[in-house]
Formats: sequence, C-alpha cells, structure tokens
Amino acid sequence: MLPLQTFTALVQQFAASAQSAATALLDFTVGSVLRAVAEANASVALWMQWLIMLVMSKIRAATCVGPDLDTWMADFGLTRLPAVAATGAVTFSRFSPSTSALVPVGAQVKTADGTQSFAVIADTTQPTWNAGMAGYLIPAATASASVTVQAVTPGTGGNVQIGAISLLASAIPGVDTVNNAAAVTTGINAEADAAFLARFQNYINTRARATLAAIAYAIQSVQQGLTWTIAENTNTAAGYQPGNFLVTVDDGSGSPPSSLITACGVAIAAYRPIGSTWTTQGPTVETANVALTITTNPAGNKPGLLTPVQAAVDAYINALPNGAGLPYSRIPLVAYGVDPSITNVSSYTLNSGTADLAAVSGQSIRAGTVTVS
Repeated sequence: MLPLQTFTALVQQFAASAQSAATALLDFTVGSVLRAVAEANASVALWMQWLIMLVMSKIRAATCVGPDLDTWMADFGLTRLPAVAATGAVTFSRFSPSTSALVPVGAQVKTADGTQSFAVIADTTQPTWNAGMAGYLIPAATASASVTVQAVTPGTGGNVQIGAISLLASAIPGVDTVNNAAAVTTGINAEADAAFLARFQNYINTRARATLAAIAYAIQSVQQGLTWTIAENTNTAAGYQPGNFLVTVDDGSGSPPSSLITACGVAIAAYRPIGSTWTTQGPTVETANVALTITTNPAGNKPGLLTPVQAAVDAYINALPNGAGLPYSRIPLVAYGVDPSITNVSSYTLNSGTADLAAVSGQSIRAGTVTVS
C-alpha cells in the first residue's frame, strides 16, 4: 500500500531535508524563494502521486471501475451482462367487440407520461396468440385480451406501476384502450461493478469443477435477475433418479420464456459432470391472494394510500426467489413500511388463512389478488 503524502507534509519534508544539508539557517517564510521552490515541487509530487494511484487502481480487478473493469475481465473472456428489458402483460380492450381484432407483434404502447415505450412480443402461453397471423387475435364478442409486451429500452426504466401503461402509440383497428393490471418489475440495468466482480470470483472458484457452484455459475451467466433451485438425483416428476439433476429457473415472472429455459440448458451443458443427465424447467406458480385493512392517523390520507400499499405488497411477493416461502407475518410489515401515517394493519389474510405459504423446490410464489381496504 502506497503511503500517501499531503501537500503540507511534502513541503515540510522538503524544508527539513534542505535545512539538514545546509550549514546556515535557510529562509522558508511565506513568499521566500526556497518556500516557493518547495511548494512547486510539492505540487508536482502530488500530481505524480495521483498518477501512481491511478495506475495501481487499474492493475487490480478489486479497484477497477467501469470500462477499466471491462478491459480487465476481457483478459479472462468475461463480459458484463447487458441490461434486461422489462416484460409484462397488458390488457387491450374495446368498446364494441362485434368483430375480431388483431394486435400484431411490434405494436407499441406507452406510459401515460409518454416516457416509456413497450412493444408487443410473441408469447405462446397467452391464449389469444396466433402464430399464423403473427399477433394476438381477439375474437368477436370478446371485449379484452391479455398481451405480452416488452420495454423498448432495456433497464429499470421499464419497471412501471399498475395502470401506468395507458396509451396506444399508434391506432390498432378494433382496439380502443390499453392498461396494465399488474406492475411491470422485471427490468434490470446492466450488470454493476460489484455484481461483475462477484461473478468473476465464482468463475475462478468453479474452474474445472463439476459442482453445484459451477452449475450455478453457468445459470448466473445467462441473464441477470435469475433465481434457481437444483435438485440432485431427481426427475421432473419429483421422483428419485440417480445421476440426474433437475434445475428450475425463474426470471421473476413465474413463467420464463422457453428460449430462456433452453439457454440455461445449453450453459449447464458446459459445466455438468461427465456421465450425468439434467433437465431445465420453469417453476410451478403458487398464487398468493392477500387481503388487509389499514388504519391511519388523522393526518394520514387513507384513500391515497390504498394503491401504494397494494403495489408494495404485490412487489414484495413477486420479488420472492424461486423456492422461497411467504411468511404470513411479513404482510403487515410491508404495509407499515409504505407510510408512517399507517397506525394499524388488521384483518390480514393470506389465501383466506393466517398461516405461512410454503414453497417447495421448483416452485415460485407470485401475487394474485391483493385487496387493501
């Protein structure tokens, strides 16, 4: 570690060295020639000290930041994981459902303030998806349909609250309105320096090892925001199968696309033990329906807090990682944290009961109906 010197210390050391080598008393008062020379040299020394520190910070991954860290990691063939575009469901509705309507892939919708745009993407899990027509076909006599959209700009900017998406970017024949009934929360910014360093450590620690940590690293390198569970000697029916391991992956939505599941399987193939078999799958979803009543002090605005409390509970549940349970006692704590004017949370139930909601391996708990009164 380089011992750093201050400007004053450098001037003092210059004066002490010069005086010790002189046979007569030297003048180092303010404005003297020797004082000016000492201060000039101290300024140069500080600049050189800064250059040395800059070089030292760039030769170690632990002290590199931004592009310098990217360059350092490139020597090992590692690149920073890109931002993830937020994906969620919106509902397209119409006032007169007398004829069918097609919502094509690529059609765009926007938030009410116009700052965030979302494009319709293909999703075979949606019942109205029609591959032949490359879009979502809303049948006649059907007033609305759920459609999957993805933020045009990747990152957390695409994460929006309930009801934020409400504008059609361009007219869609037979469709009048759009709205998102659930918050969109799956957008993630590009991998941060700290996360990049942590993944590099996992990379080093799992080289040439066919271990659980190596499989976890393979999954971790596919995309940000993934959670997973690994069940050894288990098949897809949760039965005993020696030599097979079952990997359940979730991207936070509870229903990751098949392309992501496939990508995880390909990544695992490079790290799995020889002679083993494996299966990758999405999670089974356990729905959590919550009801609660809040009370505020006289200064609180209860009607204005109903939606924020609902959004907070919804966000907490949807952020639970794959395989994690939902404690019943967390519900009031989340509600209390929304605003200090909330003085009581009562009559709260979880799936109409008062017990914790457990999740087994391969299962994700996601919010269903959250009712706040």
